[in-house]
Amino acid sequence: MRRLRQAETPDVGAMTDAAVIARSVREPETFAVIFDRHAPHIHRYLARRLGASAADDLVAETFLAAFRRRERFDTDRPNARPWLYGIATNVVAQQRRTEEREYRLRQAYAPETPEASPADRVATAVTARSLRRQLLDALAVLAEGDRDVLLLVAWEDLSYDEVATALAIPVGTVRSRLHRARRLLRERLDGESSDTIEEVVSNG
Repeated sequence: MRRLRQAETPDVGAMTDAAVIARSVREPETFAVIFDRHAPHIHRYLARRLGASAADDLVAETFLAAFRRRERFDTDRPNARPWLYGIATNVVAQQRRTEEREYRLRQAYAPETPEASPADRVATAVTARSLRRQLLDALAVLAEGDRDVLLLVAWEDLSYDEVATALAIPVGTVRSRLHRARRLLRERLDGESSDTIEEVVSNG
């Protein structure tokens, strides 16, 4: 009988996120599968928002919050990552002062290209630093909601629907916030093209 029951029990690793979370309500240890699947993505997002030094602690805080809220997860959605990004974004909001400080500190950094000649490297650094400084200034003064939408789209490649799920807002609000954020960045970057802005934000 024991073998039969084991055979009928689906492999947790083959389940959707929704099925794993539903099962974790009665078997809490199962939630570790969600951590294993998504922690690297959430850690990267938090590191880019707040810095690597803060990400280790905050990824744990994010998944602890998710674990506590698992009974409220919408099991009609098979992928939990947008939900986790939403929780992580709330964690970021609690650390907003730290995030803005990180933006300011990063203004002084301009990556170098080892293959370039010294003259080309200097020219590239000056151009990149100028553009990055304007970008980071603009990111720092964006409204919180606008910045969250912009970075979830630019950094995490979330669709508008996924951002709406993550932040619990209508898709129309996602579109309007993204449009407003991009417009402000264009103004701050002296009319740089949308492609240039997206490239700088994505590499930020």
